[in-house]
Amino acid sequence: MDAGLSGKRADNRPALQNALAACGKGDALVVYSLSRLARSTKDTIAISEILIKKGTDLVSLSEKIDTTSPAGRMVFKMLAVLAEFESDQLGERVSSSMQLKRSRLERVGSIPYGFHLAECGVKLLPNSHEQEAIALCQKLNAKGLSLRKIGHELTKRNFQPRGKKWHATSIMRILNSADSID
Repeated sequence: MDAGLSGKRADNRPALQNALAACGKGDALVVYSLSRLARSTKDTIAISEILIKKGTDLVSLSEKIDTTSPAGRMVFKMLAVLAEFESDQLGERVSSSMQLKRSRLERVGSIPYGFHLAECGVKLLPNSHEQEAIALCQKLNAKGLSLRKIGHELTKRNFQPRGKKWHATSIMRILNSADSID
């Protein structure tokens, strides 16, 4: 599974590429749905052709696909087109929803560390405890501490991350965005 990666392009999904590389004659690549395999018809067909050359079957748990007959291959290609259409529609709905929220002056996007949302649901207000953590991050960073050491120091001083633990990437995000918040 390529957690956190879009299925829009098959070539930037390491787990999929590893699965395809591991396939051999007589194997089967099992997917939950064609829409989870790839979002574009082109990628779905390309993956299918790779599997055919390797002598590997493609099994979709959601769709009953049999690519051993001309009719089965036709149905497979039609489902690939429908999966791309579904992806395009989803993108369109998300975009429309975001535009509507912006037109209503509603908040779009995540709430940055150091802030909370005002009751009106639009304006960001400082969270005093998280602002202290940001100030400490900036101070320790200025002293030359590594991101990892900053995370250890935050934990030691009982500053809680929004996730399970402090990660270098979350500290870097805090440092990079601390000056850019309205």
